[in-house]
Amino acid sequence: MQNPVWTLIAVFLPLSVVTIGGGQSALAEIQRQTVDVQHWMTSADFVDTFAISRMTPGPGSLIATLIGWKVAGLPGAIAATLALFGPTSFLIYAVAHLWTRYRGARWQVALETGLRPVAAGMILAATNVLIQSMSGGWLARGICLASAAALTFTRVNPVILLALGAATFAAIHPLL
Repeated sequence: MQNPVWTLIAVFLPLSVVTIGGGQSALAEIQRQTVDVQHWMTSADFVDTFAISRMTPGPGSLIATLIGWKVAGLPGAIAATLALFGPTSFLIYAVAHLWTRYRGARWQVALETGLRPVAAGMILAATNVLIQSMSGGWLARGICLASAAALTFTRVNPVILLALGAATFAAIHPLL
């Protein structure tokens, strides 16, 4: 049997490099690896773990730490966190130096322009994975989409949306 700490490193190390657009862009692949490939948790467990990781201060990619903790305790949490954040940290340091040195260069503008749709697509894929894994049926999905639209097009406080969403779900769900 393979050591779970090494398996965590093997899963999260490659994902470190593909987190274009932030850690959420790799969320769909983290979910696939965690639920479908490694069977460390169910889809519902993954959504719960994601929700907990979003409630904590710091980057949402801390989900790796929680997954590592579930799989192999403290050594797993440390290994998954370092595997996901370590390589990217060193890469960003090197890229930041080049980015500053060649600011406005043609290749830089082309790279930024080309990576925007890639990052957006990866983030949409992550959103789709979360919505599909969500329990609560069409009502929860509708509240989620309405909240996303409200956050996108208005300056409404997210806490108000959380309260409204919970109240709406609590009021309507028992009637279904």
